[in-house]
Amino acid sequence: MRTTDQRRGAPVLRRLLTLGTLLLTVAACAGPAPDAGSPDAADGSATVHVMAFTSAAAGWNASIPAFANTEDGSDINVRTTYATSAEVAKAVLDGEPADIVHVADQGSLERLVRQKKVDADWNAGPYQGTPFHSIATLVVREGNPRNIRGWADLLRPGIQVVAANPVLSGSGKWGLMAAYANASDGGANHDAGIDYLNKLIFEHVVEGPTTVAESIDLFLAGTGDVLLAPENTALDAERRSPGIETLVPERTLRIDTEVAALRTGEHPDEAARLVAYLYTPEAQRLWAEAGFRSVLPEVVAEFAADFPQPQTLWTIDQIGGWATLDPLLFDPENGIVTKIFDQATA
Repeated sequence: MRTTDQRRGAPVLRRLLTLGTLLLTVAACAGPAPDAGSPDAADGSATVHVMAFTSAAAGWNASIPAFANTEDGSDINVRTTYATSAEVAKAVLDGEPADIVHVADQGSLERLVRQKKVDADWNAGPYQGTPFHSIATLVVREGNPRNIRGWADLLRPGIQVVAANPVLSGSGKWGLMAAYANASDGGANHDAGIDYLNKLIFEHVVEGPTTVAESIDLFLAGTGDVLLAPENTALDAERRSPGIETLVPERTLRIDTEVAALRTGEHPDEAARLVAYLYTPEAQRLWAEAGFRSVLPEVVAEFAADFPQPQTLWTIDQIGGWATLDPLLFDPENGIVTKIFDQATA
């Protein structure tokens, strides 16, 4: 069940999960299966390695087989590895062979740009390197027993919130930045936004798992009253459990997920073909069915009933931009939110 929200809203963080997240690698079927001992298949076809944030798996699982049925993809194998966005960036920086990265926050991608793993003009195209969007949503129990309508309700006495650790999870950053956007009125009142995050994290966040997938599992197991989650992840959780509902707040933040080919990839031509395919109507429909919002107007129109529009949908640039907000809020040592989490769990 999906619910649009008509009010703004706002809960007690005393522990932060420190579970390590293993890189999950899957051989996706695009073209013939590669030889087990080689990065490329025995017939000489290339194997493109995609490293993506975990919540993107549903979209890749749907689009890779379809890509294999196209002329451009018929001779390409695709292997996928899933982890948090921070782990994807770290793996590439540590030398993990890959051809394409798909991350949930631009900060992780910019780390790769600074180390010359990705071209500086990765976002020069008409869609700025972002083939699909999502939005920040609130997930509640079936029937919404705590009567959550928006961000302000999360600060009501006794409300418990599950939110992925934003220092480790790109998707976790988006949930808290959406809360910041609402409380700061789109970045106009920075102090009000930070004050809200202080109250939310210290008084209401009861779990801070390392990934959104872990936060979903905790919520489905009964922890918390509200879960901060990207819409695509929330919809996937709804399909797995009829006991939850997704609320689209009146005012929320658009989530951009960035895809880029690596300069250090072994198969740049094949990687470019796969990236280009993501922007085709066919691929956009498959990703929409997987819960992501399309960037193509015709596909947006087709799926309008599935993706309600909030009254106010900010972009990251409208509230300050990644270049400003990522280090300000989430720097591993000095970020404002990083310090709040550290203090709350001391």
